Amino acid sequence: MTSTADLPHLTPNQINALLVLMVEARELTNTELKELAGFSLTRADNAKLVTLGLVQTDRSHRPFSHELTDEGWRVVRQLHAGAPPARGGSATRSLFTLLAGLNRSLSRLGLSHADFFTRQPVALGPAAGPTPPGAAPAPVAEPEAVEALIRAAYRELAREPGAWVGLADLRDRLGGQDRAIVDATLRAMVHGDGVRIIPVANTKSLTARDRAASVRIGDEENHTLAIGPA
Repeated sequence: MTSTADLPHLTPNQINALLVLMVEARELTNTELKELAGFSLTRADNAKLVTLGLVQTDRSHRPFSHELTDEGWRVVRQLHAGAPPARGGSATRSLFTLLAGLNRSLSRLGLSHADFFTRQPVALGPAAGPTPPGAAPAPVAEPEAVEALIRAAYRELAREPGAWVGLADLRDRLGGQDRAIVDATLRAMVHGDGVRIIPVANTKSLTARDRAASVRIGDEENHTLAIGPA
């Protein structure tokens, strides 16, 4: 496991690559990295991050694509607590100051970095008339109403009570519901009878979509939900 003590041994480019992957919260090709950050993740930089287990690189196609692993997400959340690389200069030191402020704000709001950076559909207001079958429900703010929507979406997706449903599929059914309210509701639901929310054991099987849809409970990112009889 990488610690903040290892961070000074990362180059500015390696740290910047981790941050871009965090902010985008998805798999990025080298072409996209070049457009967003001005460089591609190749050669020594790529090899170092893969060796440390921070980035997973798909070399089955060109351009190669990269995404943060669970360990990468853990480390990037802790960047603010490490010392900037000695070769980073003032720009990198300023970036670490920004990360410290971001961490304080997210802690105050009770949001994870993945929650904050995941892209969600923009709600354009309530639809006129009833919600069509299969359409996402109009946004609501009350936790009780959000829980009812979560349970209804689960029933639509689960083969049977107690079956596991991916949070990515569940969130698709919830559409424009406020991410923070949904996550807070899920965290509250897990204390109820018959509700389980757990990580996927084989993290290599997770897609960028799965990682982006996870909910942080305690010290873990969780990806699947089961609701059985109370």
